[in-house]
Amino acid sequence: MKHFSEQQLRDIMHATAGETGDTTEFPGDFLDQEFSELDFDSLAVLEIATRIQQELQLSVSDEAIAEMKTPRNVLDFVNGKLTVA
Repeated sequence: MKHFSEQQLRDIMHATAGETGDTTEFPGDFLDQEFSELDFDSLAVLEIATRIQQELQLSVSDEAIAEMKTPRNVLDFVNGKLTVA
């Protein structure tokens, strides 16, 4: 895989939100909103990172997770790792 898309991230976020029973719909411009504004707490962001690690076989450090404040941060991190790999 050469590129991690916005749709792939959206799918992971929906799956993560679904585990809590939430049926969150993300606005079209959700990429630059902080996760807290999208009702994702730090445990939900950790779950997003865990799913990315499992699905894409990428290593995501605790420091990288701490820097993931917005969905765009996640996309940039993952696509940067995929480019290097």
